[in-house]
Amino acid sequence: MTSIPLEHIDLPRLTSWIGKTETQTDDITLFPAKALAAALDHHLLIDKGDELPPFWEWLYFLPTPRASATGADGHPQKGGFLPPVPLPRRMWAAGEVSQQRPIRVGLPATRNSKIESVDLKQGKSGTLIFVKVHHSISQNEEICVSQIQNIVYREHPAPDAPLPPPQSPPANPDWQLAISADPVLLFRYSALTYNGHRIHYDRTYATEQEFYPGLVVHGPLLVTLLLNQFQKQHPEIKIANYNFKAVRPTFDQNRIGLAGKLNDNTFELWSSDQDNALCMKIQGTLK
Repeated sequence: MTSIPLEHIDLPRLTSWIGKTETQTDDITLFPAKALAAALDHHLLIDKGDELPPFWEWLYFLPTPRASATGADGHPQKGGFLPPVPLPRRMWAAGEVSQQRPIRVGLPATRNSKIESVDLKQGKSGTLIFVKVHHSISQNEEICVSQIQNIVYREHPAPDAPLPPPQSPPANPDWQLAISADPVLLFRYSALTYNGHRIHYDRTYATEQEFYPGLVVHGPLLVTLLLNQFQKQHPEIKIANYNFKAVRPTFDQNRIGLAGKLNDNTFELWSSDQDNALCMKIQGTLK
């Protein structure tokens, strides 16, 4: 597929979004948390006043674009809070999270967001644009969670383009298990996060339009599954901060491996695919 030359990207227009801010409020209602707990077979019941488990804040502060403002891929049309990057694929590539205090279910919260950077690069797969967004979530005027969201935009690959080269996962996990990310789970997570991107639930679109071999498992869902299982293994722990990176896409046709290990005050979590290739990795620190 033809690459988009760097000179065809209006970088000054895109970088004009740097510094753009957005403020959203949410009541952190009970239903989304209860629904995700059910979808994940979560080991604890969630009720009002409880701490929201790590990374479940992505159930809230959701954009709700009108149908007429939604693109053919299911994403909101470009040019709102995020810059109008003229590349078709958009993925959440990596992130950083600092948990300063718990987010409580049933209490109003505010999220302040800011575009921190817009960078253009030329990689082996073509033109790439990276957008870094900082989010800060507060309750009772105290910051609870601070996040960095790294979004990458890229071109569609050729239909026969290979996946990224496999990397081996870490050795000697303390625990590991295999799960199925079936279409029902993917649909429920898409619905709960109001994520209309069709690669997660429309197999025909995913395979014929974006040339994936199957439905794509959400990166944030993999992060949630890993953190959920880690806390199930170590219910006494409190997470201070963590960072994650999507190394290789994960698809619904095969079992997904989840694994992790605890090293004194730090931890490593990772997912792998049917070829034992590293897909999502997380590194973090405990309080």
